[in-house]
Amino acid sequence: MLKHFTHANLWVHDQDEALAFYTDKLGLEVRDDVTVREMGNFRWLTVGPPGQPEVAFILTVPGPPVMAADVADQLRALVAKGVVGGLHFSTDDCQATYEELKSRGVEFQMEPTEMPYGIDAEFRDPSGNRSRVTQRIM
Repeated sequence: MLKHFTHANLWVHDQDEALAFYTDKLGLEVRDDVTVREMGNFRWLTVGPPGQPEVAFILTVPGPPVMAADVADQLRALVAKGVVGGLHFSTDDCQATYEELKSRGVEFQMEPTEMPYGIDAEFRDPSGNRSRVTQRIM
């Protein structure tokens, strides 16, 4: 039986650039950064939110050994357009989080906006992945 959610994959164009964005700008922590020699020096790189050690995002570059090169080209194009997945973060104060992340260089596509479910803002990472910061209103 399934117990807990632990990992989610996030496709990125460059792992070092993604690592800098997710740690330096968003404040996530490095969970793993290892080279798997048995998989052609595949880099297993994960980051996660402070205070949630059981949750990690796998920053994966499309391509071998994960997938064929032609499929990777198609996926990279879709990621760059911002149409493949994304992350959702919660916050107690969307406006304050928006201001803090913006001061760190995060580029937002949508400023904090009231929605039926709360106050929401959207940004993209350097690869094109869309993410949201949401303040729930109950």
